[in-house]
Amino acid sequence: MVCLRQICLLTQRYCQVRALSSDLLLSQINSCTHEDELFGLIGKNKARLSEKHVGSALNVLWQLQKKKPLPLRTSNYIRNHSQFFILRVLAENKVERMENDVVVDILYSILRLNVEDHDCLAEALVTEAWKRLERLSLPALSKFALCLYKQHMYFSPLLGKIAHIVDTKLDSIHDIRILSVLMISISDVISLSFRDRLIQKAEELLGAEDEDHFNYARRIVQFLQNVKLAHRPLLEKCNKIFLKSACHLDIHNICLIFGLYEQLGFDNAEFRLITKQLLSKSIDDYNDPETFTKLFFALGPMAGPKVRERLLATAVSMAEELSSYQVLVILKTMQKMKCKNSHLLQKVASILHKHLDNYHTIQLVKLTQYLVLLGCHDLELFGKLKKLLFGFLVSSVIPADIAAIIRVVAMLPSTQVEEVLLTRAAAVLPQCRLPDLNSIAAALVRWNHYGQPPGQSLSELCAGLLQELNHWGSRRLRGTNSLDLLLEELTYVNRGGWFEEVLCEETMSACQRLLDQVTRANVLQFSFFLIKANHRCVPLLDRIASVTLQNIDKIHPFEIYFILYLFSILNYDSPANEEFFENCIQHLMLNLSCFESHYLVLLGHILAVAGYFPPVLIKMIFNVSFLSKLDAELEVLPDTSKQKVRACLMKLNRAVCLECPEFHIPWFHEHYCQHVLFKGSRRINSLRHVHRMLTEILGGSNYLKISVLTPYCYEIDFECILDKNKRPLSYMSQNILLGDMEGIHSKRGIKDTALPPGAQRIALEFLDPKAFSKDSHHVKGESAVKKRHLEMLGYRVVQIPHFEWNSMVLSTKEAQLEYLKKHLYETQ
Repeated sequence: MVCLRQICLLTQRYCQVRALSSDLLLSQINSCTHEDELFGLIGKNKARLSEKHVGSALNVLWQLQKKKPLPLRTSNYIRNHSQFFILRVLAENKVERMENDVVVDILYSILRLNVEDHDCLAEALVTEAWKRLERLSLPALSKFALCLYKQHMYFSPLLGKIAHIVDTKLDSIHDIRILSVLMISISDVISLSFRDRLIQKAEELLGAEDEDHFNYARRIVQFLQNVKLAHRPLLEKCNKIFLKSACHLDIHNICLIFGLYEQLGFDNAEFRLITKQLLSKSIDDYNDPETFTKLFFALGPMAGPKVRERLLATAVSMAEELSSYQVLVILKTMQKMKCKNSHLLQKVASILHKHLDNYHTIQLVKLTQYLVLLGCHDLELFGKLKKLLFGFLVSSVIPADIAAIIRVVAMLPSTQVEEVLLTRAAAVLPQCRLPDLNSIAAALVRWNHYGQPPGQSLSELCAGLLQELNHWGSRRLRGTNSLDLLLEELTYVNRGGWFEEVLCEETMSACQRLLDQVTRANVLQFSFFLIKANHRCVPLLDRIASVTLQNIDKIHPFEIYFILYLFSILNYDSPANEEFFENCIQHLMLNLSCFESHYLVLLGHILAVAGYFPPVLIKMIFNVSFLSKLDAELEVLPDTSKQKVRACLMKLNRAVCLECPEFHIPWFHEHYCQHVLFKGSRRINSLRHVHRMLTEILGGSNYLKISVLTPYCYEIDFECILDKNKRPLSYMSQNILLGDMEGIHSKRGIKDTALPPGAQRIALEFLDPKAFSKDSHHVKGESAVKKRHLEMLGYRVVQIPHFEWNSMVLSTKEAQLEYLKKHLYETQ
């Protein structure tokens, strides 16, 4: 009995010493401060390493790397070290005895150390974690999902199982870090309804005022880009976090966020302003190719003239060091900047010769497009590009890629149609989506524009291909049963040309057939389509108005703006027009804080075109502090957006002065209008034959004014004055004041100038196709408001539509003279 007790005590003491020794080793591993220190410890204790030791050692290796800046990391040294090999072997042998979290932690650590995805240890860990999937904690599940995502297993059945677990446990997730990681990882294997639930959960958990949420917000924006959904409320919440997190806004994060925003079609002037200030201050710090390329991408499009010149000069000096991808980014940014700097373009073209073999199909297509649009003249480079594109054309089996190659080959200088282009196009037509068909059609139109294809057989092939295009385009539209899928395709179809001429009517018929599928979820996208299509289709517009009214509280104010833009620009009054506009305006006025300054100007303008002037909005816009903030925003907007906002502010200012004098808003756009009109081109040369006929009708050129500028800077084609007996009055003999730039700027306007009693000033306007919606003789909003304002200024307005003036009925001079007389002398 005594002997037995002694044996037990000895065993117990041995176990305690063993445990103490093991704990000491674990503590030593966790306290290592350098890779070599850790490897030395591993080498001395190989036989004593348990699964816990191995897991801790691999985790410590990653943590040591994580603390170092990217250029100073030594992952290659670690992976090639003999002791790292021993750790991998031990980990693979002990994987089944590891705890759940340890399995996932080791997988995460070795992937971060850039061990290959198909390494035997990585595969063993993934298999083991798969077996324990249902038992993983939520933090471990999110880390495992991220590992699979990092291994490019986007559509793996395993990620599908993880998505199912997340779906069932979503209500129990209360950590935005865990949720954001899971959202990114499973984004490719989720349903639309699950996507919406994830977005709702993210809105609940994401603290918009908490700058510590920067990384989570960045992941959520990445998720939205992955699912191709610009969910504005969530984007705005994430953007607020970015604005509060200037300490996190390094060049890499700025570039990433700009790229995501660009793909989502989201923009924010305040974010642009902050990043412009940050980047401009440290422009000299970005002196290596990687960071400079990102700086050029982020700062270039919003840089002022001096900074822009510095960026271009640095790009020229650094061009030789740029990688193939960086060259592509530089060209893309130059295109966005509308920068045709010949020196930089020549430099880039010269170094591209050594990079061409590094591009895949779509990159090569984009590269070619940028070079053509930027005006590159390197024919040798274009020759190499053409050869490579033809190689991809022959080997590719993806219809979208084939269509893109055909379109861009047609853009190359002096490229004639070749049989291989036509035969490849014909082979994929049945599989093409509408954007692909449109790309092929654009190429055919371009070749036709530069002359018929050489040879009888090629001409016949071209003609046959065009007929096939028409057939497959119509068939695709007739066969679609999903409005959402149709809208997705139409988003990427460029208007004009073949699509406009051949498929426009068929498209509108398809939309009317699917009218019941217009819902709160797609009403914005449908409105975008109609804006782009420029179609005044009454059933479609009425459906949009109905869906909007029914869901007014669920539709984001920014979406309401675009819906109202559609109705305003097309000058359409729905059956419940008053109720529709008033409800929309009320919703907007309660949510004006959702809009940036420049969008408030655009909103004010489209409401003014429709005849609405909400006092809250008008007083907010015409305020000194608001206009100062607007000026700051305009500095960072693209040139086209900047010009549009300035023009809309001028038009809104004019509309308020004319229609709402009670607001006492001054007219302050005189100088702006002079500048714009001076730069603009007059169209009067195309109306000289009309001028001659009007001179003949009125009895001389002194009875007619041409290209007249009215008070508040409306330009009209012709002006004349008739007395009370409908006889023309001479400007010279009667000393009648012309309503010029010095006219009286009041609501009474020209009525205050010296006209004889009963005389009437007449404005003749020739309306071109732009003044009307497609397939409609209904005048659009801008032309309607111009007539309204000219009448307020004392004119009788005669608007002559192009479809009447150019009709067969008016094909003779006599008929045109009679037509003009009738409109000039008719009673009001």
